[in-house]
Parts: sequence; structure tokens; C-alpha cells
Amino acid sequence: MSLSPLNPALARTFAPPVMEAARWVKGIDFPADKPLINVAQAAPVDPPPEALRRVVAEAALNNPDAHLYGPDLGLPELRAEVAATTAAHYGGTVSADQVAITAGCNEAFCAVMATLAGPGDEVIVPTPWYFNHKMWLDMTGVSTVALPTGPDMIPDPEHAAALMSERTRALVLISPNNPSGAEYPAEVVRALADLCRARGVALILDETYRDFDSRSGRPHDLFTDPDWSDTLIHLYSFSKAYRLTGHRVGAIVASRERLSEVEKFIDTVTICPNQLGQIAALWGMRNLSQWVAGERAELLSRRAAMIEGFGALDGWKMLGCGGYFAYVEHPAAEGSADFARRLVREANVLCLPGTMFMPADDPRGSRQLRIAYANVDVPRIAELMTRLAAVRP
Repeated sequence: MSLSPLNPALARTFAPPVMEAARWVKGIDFPADKPLINVAQAAPVDPPPEALRRVVAEAALNNPDAHLYGPDLGLPELRAEVAATTAAHYGGTVSADQVAITAGCNEAFCAVMATLAGPGDEVIVPTPWYFNHKMWLDMTGVSTVALPTGPDMIPDPEHAAALMSERTRALVLISPNNPSGAEYPAEVVRALADLCRARGVALILDETYRDFDSRSGRPHDLFTDPDWSDTLIHLYSFSKAYRLTGHRVGAIVASRERLSEVEKFIDTVTICPNQLGQIAALWGMRNLSQWVAGERAELLSRRAAMIEGFGALDGWKMLGCGGYFAYVEHPAAEGSADFARRLVREANVLCLPGTMFMPADDPRGSRQLRIAYANVDVPRIAELMTRLAAVRP
């Protein structure tokens, strides 16, 4: 018996890139003196700090409500904490009813996009792009309009303006960026927000990696505008700051009217965010600021090691570095998809090719690689550079 036809919208998108890369190392026995250096996935591999794990365990054992459905838009206490923290971090005013908690930041993006765009609409996304954003747009029949970034990996507002049409529904930004690591200057973010407001287009700003921004102070002033919610939709994830990847907890900060529509999406897809994850996120926000500061300091030391290391490698070029990522241009004769596989064989290094973050017709992807350095300490970064230097171009 043959299968029923596949939904063409789902079939047109690509397989999950991280899962594809994981298959490249399946069955390979890496020697003890040269173990695999995995710089493919941007997720913490260590568990949360013990104090936070104890909070989760206590809730699991003694809080009956932690095992029940909760409010679609999240626990009121966590929504209020996100609102207060957002207002303090960026300036301006944010209320608890302008916050929704989601099952991770990917759901936050999908839920918001479901309120904005449908088949035939367009969304502008800077390239290199975050592949899960592109996958969702493909699956929902929304056209992705690529906005190529410059040599500094920063999108140009004038170029964005030229790409907007009557079908444009949103412009998506990630800063610090995944995959390039670029930290978008405040003036660029402001110019893009002004452009979106003038054109009646939503600005979706994903700041999943904001806790590891190398800059001090607020990264932009968008929330200081008393009318920020008519244009800005802000996304955040607790996965990176508190190592809660498996608990799936993210957040949306947007207008009350949009969150009323988001509620429909959440009620249909997940019903509510993970209760234990929300309890953990709330406790983390209230108690782990110093711990997160230490995590940031460590990430910044790794960032510095990456910049120094690639600066000394012949033929390699650093294009962007920040958050969890370095985005580099490689010197190999073959394209990045083949070169990434060769790095597994010759250097015991797993990373992702730029072709996973670019339109198929953009030749830049074949010259680029993403290096997710968050799980590689400074000595291992030095070893990574030694291995890359030994690989023939």
C-alpha cells in the first residue's frame, strides 16, 4: 500500500540540518587521543547549576500543579518577571499582559509568524539565516525574501527597503546573530525598526543570545518608544542562559492584541508551556544573575580565543563572532558541504556548512562554515585551531 501524498508545503523544505550533520559521525569510533570536537550545535551540553536542578526536583515532588495544564500564555509570575526584566534591560515600559511564555523560542517564532503571514505573503530574512526560521516559512507557504548582509554580516536598511513589497509582512532579525555571531549596532536596529513602522511591517527581533552580548549596556532603544508594540515583536529563550534546552521555555513580548492571537496557536499546538521549565526559568531570573554573568565572562573568553585563533590561520577569514558562534570563510578547494564532511574524516571536527544557512543560489554559502564554540573551552579551541591548520586546503 502506498502512502498518501505528502503535503507539498512540508515536502519543499529541507531536513533538519543538525540531525543531518549528526549522521556524518554515526558509527565512527574516534580515538581517545583525538576525540571528536563537536562545534555543530548551538546548545549547552552541561546541565543547569545544581541549585536550579534542586528547584525543579522539589517542584516535581511537591508541587501538584507542576504536572497539570497551566495558562496558555504562561505562569503569571513568570510573565510579570519577564516584563520587569525587559523594561529594566532595555528601558521603557512593558506590562505582564504584553508577555507570553512559549515552548521554546522556536515556538515563539512560529506562533508569532502564524499571526502575521500565510500562503503568498513575504517575510524578509537576512542571510545567512537561522535554518529553523526558513523551514517554518517554507512549511506554511510563506515566501522567504533573502536580505544578503555585507562583509560585516550586518543588514543594510536601504537594501531592506528595496526588498519590501505590498506582500511583505515582517522583517526578522537575530542579534547576536545565529549563525554569524554578528552583534547588530543599535543605530542599524533603530533604522530597520523605523523602516518597518513606515511601511506597516512587523519587526521580529530574536535576542536569544543577548545574555552573551560582548557589549555593555542596552543593545538598542526600541522599548523606550511608548508605541513600541505597534511594530516590535521581541523573542527570547531561557535555554541558553539557564541551560534549560530540554525544558523548552521561551518568551514573546508584543502587543496585547497580537498575544490574543498567539494564544490560539499555543492552545492548539502545545496547550501550555512546560510547567517545570517555567518554574526553573522564574527561579533562575530571580536568583542566578551572578551565575549568568560568570557564564558570559567565560563565553567572552572563548570568543576572544576564536578571534585570535582564526586570525593566525592561513587562508581562513573570520566573518563574524559573538554569542555562541563564529562564522568563517574557509580556504578549501571544494564547497563547504563537502569540506565539512572532510573535516570529520581528517580533523575529527564536526561543524555546519554555510550552505545550510543560505539560499541554494547564493554562492557565498559554499565558502563558509559555522563554528558553534559555546561548548568548547579555551584549551579545546587551541586544539581546534591546530587541527584546522593541519587540514590541506
